[in-house]
Amino acid sequence: MCLKVRLRCVASIESIDGPDGCSIDSVTYNEGGVEGRKMASEWKKFDSEELGIRNSMIAKPTRIVLNGLKRKGFDVYLVGGCVRDLILKRTPKDFDVLTTAELKEVMKVFSWCEIVGKRFPICHVHVGDDVVEVSSFSTSARNHPVGPRLTFQRHDGSDEKDHNRWTNCMQRDLTINGLMFDPYAKTIYDYIGGIEDIKKAKVRLYHLITRILRAIRIAARLGFGFSRETARAIKHLAHSVLLLDKGRHLLEMNYMLAYGSAEPSLRLLWRFGLLELLLPIQAAYFVRDGFRRRDKKTNMLLSLFSNLDKLLAPDRPCDGSLWVAILAFHVAMLDQPRDPLVVAAFSLAVHNGGDIEEAISIARKISTPNATIYHELSKLKNLQHKALIKEVLNLGSSVNRALSNMTDTYYVSRAMSSYPKAPYSDLVFISLHLYLKAVKIFECVNQGKEARFLPKQGGKINYELLAMGSVQEVRHVFARIVFDTIYPLDLGQDQS
Repeated sequence: MCLKVRLRCVASIESIDGPDGCSIDSVTYNEGGVEGRKMASEWKKFDSEELGIRNSMIAKPTRIVLNGLKRKGFDVYLVGGCVRDLILKRTPKDFDVLTTAELKEVMKVFSWCEIVGKRFPICHVHVGDDVVEVSSFSTSARNHPVGPRLTFQRHDGSDEKDHNRWTNCMQRDLTINGLMFDPYAKTIYDYIGGIEDIKKAKVRLYHLITRILRAIRIAARLGFGFSRETARAIKHLAHSVLLLDKGRHLLEMNYMLAYGSAEPSLRLLWRFGLLELLLPIQAAYFVRDGFRRRDKKTNMLLSLFSNLDKLLAPDRPCDGSLWVAILAFHVAMLDQPRDPLVVAAFSLAVHNGGDIEEAISIARKISTPNATIYHELSKLKNLQHKALIKEVLNLGSSVNRALSNMTDTYYVSRAMSSYPKAPYSDLVFISLHLYLKAVKIFECVNQGKEARFLPKQGGKINYELLAMGSVQEVRHVFARIVFDTIYPLDLGQDQS
């Protein structure tokens, strides 16, 4: 499928050609509206079972909602990323339901249901402890994200249902998210080439502005590349991400770093020149480390997040305080190279609630060789007991200082001042609430066991508590990540 999009509202990009340079117009954007040019004969339908999708793969609460609306005579579909994930045999983070029912009609079907959102209202249907999001064709048509003046011209030969489905898919940000699944007809509707892009493992933006970060995180999570025109557009429009509000920045960064794809997300942010805008402190580290945009090698920061990714998944996320704590810990390690024994004792003290004596005793018994490729680690110094305690406490103070600096606009703005070609950014999107939660993770080290902090019991991760931000659970996972980075099980692979 060929795609050409003209964006008259973006002066810097007049046109974006499709992957094979075709000149067939799919959509033309202008101030008056959107006019469809793609012939209805090019729309595609796929048998969901031939693509390996069974209705049993849909979460039970979602099936209950689908069945309830279908029994009342409404058409229902699954839309967006969940359809993509089902095709890829991945566990969807959530299931989004689209229906021909009005939102008020949805509320009449279910006893526990509420309409949320003012600008883009949807229904939250409560099924036990789960919430299923339901949107309506009519509401989404009235609240098109590009603007209320957009209109879609009806195709010759297309029926009303096809036209409504096509219109909704045209509002999606990515082609691979523009799929619609009818679980009763066992049909997947593809109006903008999403299936083809899934086969090619390519992310292609359909609406560019404000969607860049979303495209990055989806590509990172799926391991997809970018179509040529989308890659060019992201690089060209990278600076536009600073126009988003800080709440949106935090939301997108949390999706990137807390759901099991942090390491590839950081690599893509660096590759496309976004890291220096969103995380200038970390970008300065990449520059200082001589890290090229497409480097396959690793560094300590990437290794920390790679080890975090091994423990997480889209349906097993962590609280945001954990990735903030990892960033702060790494900044502290950059300030002063540390003895691996100090780092081990520090992470164990975080884990056990601040008992530094016990942490040091356990750390001294470690026989596993430590990683040697990270310049953040110094050579073993054979520190005496009192000196070791002092170094552990010093690292704790340094982490707290790093947390404070990460929320200081002046400090952040100076991070890349040594690199004249770097874009200016003083963006601080870590909220006060998140900062205070991260500070709590390390206060046990500074206050010691006398403060009677409760350590986590057992070694198994409780993912429900981790997502809720339980301090004991976050400390446990933080310690595991640091320890696995400093003392990797496969040292040979780590050293390569």
